[in-house]
Amino acid sequence: MMKSLMSSFLFAGTLLVSVAASSQPGSEVAVERNVLMKTRDGVTLRADVYRPTGEGTFPVLLQRTPYNKQNAAEFARMAVAHGFMVVVEDVRGRYESDGEWYPFKHEIEDGYDTVEWAAALPHSNGKVGMFGGSYVGATQMLAAISHPPHLAGICPVVTASNYHENWTYQGGAFEQWFNESWASGLAQDTVNRAVKEGSNAVLGSTVLPLRKYPLYNMKLDPDPATWTARFAPYFLDWLDHPTYDSYWKQWAIEEQYVSINVPALTIAAWYDLFQGGSLRNYMGLRAGAGNEPARAGQRLIVAIGGHSGWSRTVGSVDFGPEAAFDENGVTLAWYKYLFLGKQNEFATEKPVKLFVMGENKWRTEEEWPLKRAKETKYLLHSCGNANSSSGSGQLYAGKPEFRCEEADHFTYDPADPVPTVGGPLCCDPVHLATGARDQGEVEKRKDVLVYTTDVLAEDTEVTGPVTLDLYAMSSAADTDFTAKLVDVWPNGFAQNLTEGILRARYRNGTTGAAEPLDPGKVYEYKIDVWSTSNVFLKGHRIRLEISSSNFPRFDRNLNTGKDAATSSDFVKAENTIYHDGSHPSALLLPVVAR
Repeated sequence: MMKSLMSSFLFAGTLLVSVAASSQPGSEVAVERNVLMKTRDGVTLRADVYRPTGEGTFPVLLQRTPYNKQNAAEFARMAVAHGFMVVVEDVRGRYESDGEWYPFKHEIEDGYDTVEWAAALPHSNGKVGMFGGSYVGATQMLAAISHPPHLAGICPVVTASNYHENWTYQGGAFEQWFNESWASGLAQDTVNRAVKEGSNAVLGSTVLPLRKYPLYNMKLDPDPATWTARFAPYFLDWLDHPTYDSYWKQWAIEEQYVSINVPALTIAAWYDLFQGGSLRNYMGLRAGAGNEPARAGQRLIVAIGGHSGWSRTVGSVDFGPEAAFDENGVTLAWYKYLFLGKQNEFATEKPVKLFVMGENKWRTEEEWPLKRAKETKYLLHSCGNANSSSGSGQLYAGKPEFRCEEADHFTYDPADPVPTVGGPLCCDPVHLATGARDQGEVEKRKDVLVYTTDVLAEDTEVTGPVTLDLYAMSSAADTDFTAKLVDVWPNGFAQNLTEGILRARYRNGTTGAAEPLDPGKVYEYKIDVWSTSNVFLKGHRIRLEISSSNFPRFDRNLNTGKDAATSSDFVKAENTIYHDGSHPSALLLPVVAR
């Protein structure tokens, strides 16, 4: 296989540039720009190759990216100074690489081919590891399931486990803000390619009068919506596949953990929109990778920020001096351990490392989730007036002394949805702020139910998966139910921690057909609120918000049973939350004894 692949790979003319490596002044890096390779179906991809000057062979660190390979130059020079060779490739259809860009479509085969090509480059010792985050993490996971022989490790950072459920959709709801902002960003390079191809002044040279000269030879419909089909057709395909069908299964990571035979350092983050998938990847590989060395070789770091920013301040909360996370440094330490045999923290510490919010400290653990965490039910309570933070909604870790359990009601109007305020967002923080934000304004709304504990008499740690067991009724054929876990400070600042959503017609899952509601019937809903690690400090309060929208993070449910992808008609929904003896709605928190 290696021989046949190598016969099809081409090299560009060599350009050697000696530069000072930022991590070790005086060391030099040889750089080869736009080195060519041919994929198995004949498409030319281009990569930059960084290596130490002089003789010798080195392990290869490979990144395959849709975001311009030049962005990895800083890490590449740092890694070379520590004895690695680095290859950074534009994936198919992006920047300097040829072919058609379509997310996920070619990454399995192209990833395999690139790993084997990189392993056979001059100065490579044949051992390849991959690195990078988000979609770059997806290129690692998709390459790994094809198990190329020379792939020896991966380091997927803040990436998903299922490109339907925890990338494009969540709980059956469309991740509108991410999908639209990401697609718009991706399409810029596609538009640039079209402009470049259409830039031919000869074609317009005979046009008179000269004021009619066509700047670019592109025929564009004046309706901007038609540009989506031309420059980002995948966005429309995502809308056409709202359930977990064969379109998504062809790229499913979760169903193919057994095909991954290498150790992985999975890096997740609180306030990251792929947190859920990252944790599922670690658990899935730890339990089900293809061999025992791979299973034993899994490591997990859960930092803070991710797509919300690697910084001690995430959103409007300062998480202290320990919170800042050096992705490049951690990646390099991982491969120094894995490939160079360094006895660093990856050799000596427990396999799981968490940043615990509230006390704002790092802690190592033997497993995720923590076995010692005790699932604790916090029962919802009110006398029918939990609407807004001015209501009387309460949470009890045990049966309350009185049972005035009248149901809570609110009206969900798609024309006036609850706005998204912070949280795990991507990819346009200028127009929609990310991370930890005060939820005070949101909690003033009457269509937000608010349930809060008494002031805590002692520190209470919640570390692990969070679930809302909800009994609810709607007047509509479909609606959404949202949940948000909040840490209320003594000064009233309401800090969002983690959140979830469930589209009612997908209450039994998204693998089959949608199941409309019987209006007026009470259903039980299990809402995945993802995970957190937070110490609710003495004097703080634990809060739960329940509503039916979180827009524009998620698309609005029209309450008709029809998709917002194809319909604009909507109705109001009268939604009711029950919390009586027959319907014990409860927030399930993993409480860790301290």
